[in-house]
Amino acid sequence: MVVTTNAAEQERTRAATEAEPTRGHIGRIVTGMMVGGLLAAVLLVAFPLAGAPEHVITGSVLLTFAFAWAMLAGLASRWTDQPQRWTVVPAAFMAVCGTSVLALAPTGNQLGWLWPPVVAALAVWMAARARRDLHSRTRFWLVYPVCAALLLSAVGGAYETYRESADVADYPMVGRLIDVGGHQLHIQCTGTGSPTVVLEPGLGEPSTAMAWIAPQVAHTTRVCVYDRAGRGWSESASGPQDGVETATDLHTLLERAGEPGPYVLAGHSAGGLYVLNFAHLYPEQVAGVVLLDSMHPDQYTKLSSYRSFYGNFRRAVGVLPSLARLGVGRLLYSAEYGSLPPKARDAERAFLSTPRDNRSMRDEFVELRTAMTQARALTSLGNRPLFVLTAAKDAQHGWKALQDDFATLSTNVVHRVLPDASHSMLTQERAVAARSSHAIERVVEVVRSGTPLAQR
Repeated sequence: MVVTTNAAEQERTRAATEAEPTRGHIGRIVTGMMVGGLLAAVLLVAFPLAGAPEHVITGSVLLTFAFAWAMLAGLASRWTDQPQRWTVVPAAFMAVCGTSVLALAPTGNQLGWLWPPVVAALAVWMAARARRDLHSRTRFWLVYPVCAALLLSAVGGAYETYRESADVADYPMVGRLIDVGGHQLHIQCTGTGSPTVVLEPGLGEPSTAMAWIAPQVAHTTRVCVYDRAGRGWSESASGPQDGVETATDLHTLLERAGEPGPYVLAGHSAGGLYVLNFAHLYPEQVAGVVLLDSMHPDQYTKLSSYRSFYGNFRRAVGVLPSLARLGVGRLLYSAEYGSLPPKARDAERAFLSTPRDNRSMRDEFVELRTAMTQARALTSLGNRPLFVLTAAKDAQHGWKALQDDFATLSTNVVHRVLPDASHSMLTQERAVAARSSHAIERVVEVVRSGTPLAQR
């Protein structure tokens, strides 16, 4: 009788225990914190921090992720019977890293060999702890993928550090570094004759972008290509580089490099804005101008499609430096610039893949509207020869009208429209780049002969 009573009591206890629901639902908390943290980081970067400097983007994202891991630790302990105390470790790690990045604003890659193995070890440890402590399907379709992403970022970061060190040997500098006041700029001059031609590459591009044009023009006269601050082989500047600062740097560079003017200035895309600024600041140093599908000082206000492009691209260039540290740039540019000469193509891809060059492009883009405003100060070139070369293929509506406006800057002008050439083809495609070179050579001939450009 006693045995029967005890057995019945045990059965009632077991049934009551099974009927009692467990506290909370760990899967919902994990999902909420993981998805919520990612969504918060994306929205932060896309809106309030759109186009912010690299350290602000990286530090803020790390702190957002740290908060998500910390919330997971707190909510799981309070509301479920599966406490995930191990999540305090990634929360603390990301909080320390994010705070350090925001405070120190590092720009180099000094820790490039250190952080990847640390992050890789953290990812493996997190996966092991999740396997032991997290009994939910979210372990497989959320936590493990996050750990895999961390591990992949570590591998990408290590590869990027390796490639940057290897690129120094693979792509040695050709030319010279000249101190222009606080930083050094790279310049390479070839050919002989006068006037000297100075080439300005487009937005975010190093001097290698002019690899088709410079050698051809060098058969006619002396030609110089250079890298703007933070680009290619040039050092980064300590402050913002708007149109005036860029033009001033170029003037100092040419003077200290011993390259006498006056010059024929040729600018492609954004490079045209710097040419216009240079012509306004140093008119006596300008013999002629060539605008290769140049950006226009009024295109933000007069080209409606550009305003939406500007907003979207500003968001993109803000995150590119951070992504480039993970090796993403190597993927983005691996198939680009295929029409350039092989040596220049490989160097261009290597330069543009780095966090440094992406940071430089971001900085340049942020100052672009200021450079446009400053370029409006140039209202006339007088009778100095001006060649405007316009690419019509895939051009935005209203682009040609802005290019026509350039033709009013001089009384000695030629405007040519290439219907089958796109914006990038003017420098990247050999046959089309030859048309760009020919335009420059024509201006050189006019400067030498003094005859009107239209008669050449």
